[in-house]
Amino acid sequence: MNDLPSGKSDSPSGKNELPSGLGPLELAEYLRGQIDEAHAYARVRKHRFRWKSVAVRLTVLVLSAASTIILGLQNLDPWTGTAFSLVAVVTVVSALEPFFAWRSLWVLMEEASYKFHRLRDDLEYYVASRPVEEIEGERVREMFVRYQGIWDELSSRWLKFRENG
Repeated sequence: MNDLPSGKSDSPSGKNELPSGLGPLELAEYLRGQIDEAHAYARVRKHRFRWKSVAVRLTVLVLSAASTIILGLQNLDPWTGTAFSLVAVVTVVSALEPFFAWRSLWVLMEEASYKFHRLRDDLEYYVASRPVEEIEGERVREMFVRYQGIWDELSSRWLKFRENG
């Protein structure tokens, strides 16, 4: 599965057609589109990781409860064997969460989503609070640098979680 947000380059050269020579307002609109795309990406991934994390936790809970109940019925040999099998399955399922780091990635996407949303709010307020002729390209560029910083942090932390798994 592709881990890049939609709209990122899929072409063999690795480049999309980019607009050039944009004025400050158009540049701000372009950046807002990039932020919206990044926020949507983080939101989708966040929901996916949360679902997987919850599913693993619930599976462990159900299997642990079932094995405990079955172990309480030790007079029956088949039940005891089943309980010990369930304990083994719980051990395996419990090992999945740290390996895939779904909970950590879910929280990471939650944080990225917040940062993208905050950046979008800052950009929209900046553009809305002044006439078009007062919008400074340098100020929009600073916000783009923040945007890239969010992606850099997200990518490096993502790799760290995956390396530890």
